[in-house]
Amino acid sequence: MDRLEKICVAKGMRMTEQRRVIARVLSVAEDHPDVEEIHRRATEIDDKISIATVYRTMRLFEEAEVVERHDFQDGRARYEEATELHHDHLINLKSGEVIEFVNEEIEALQKKIAEQHGFKLVDHRLELYGVPLDKAKDS
Repeated sequence: MDRLEKICVAKGMRMTEQRRVIARVLSVAEDHPDVEEIHRRATEIDDKISIATVYRTMRLFEEAEVVERHDFQDGRARYEEATELHHDHLINLKSGEVIEFVNEEIEALQKKIAEQHGFKLVDHRLELYGVPLDKAKDS
């Protein structure tokens, strides 16, 4: 059983074979796939999985908080397995690549800003959008 499937079972979710396949696809994903990409990967394992099944399963997984949904301003919802380990995202607007990163200075600054405004920071999401530097112009 893959990580995500174990989490779903622990939460009492009924795991059909198609949900197991979708959970497996997400467990091994090293990127942030959208529904169409999850469907493409899932049908490589079970060609009977419909796109509607993937949409329903992703909504179910999101409601159960086993996946996180992201909108990286490209018009497609993207997904990743929910985790206790916090990270932020840098999105390459040219290629769509998503880079995960952790920066302690940014974390400390966000906490400080919240405190300056009389708040205790309990959660946040940081998404940075950029394009690759043109190395030729830097020389």
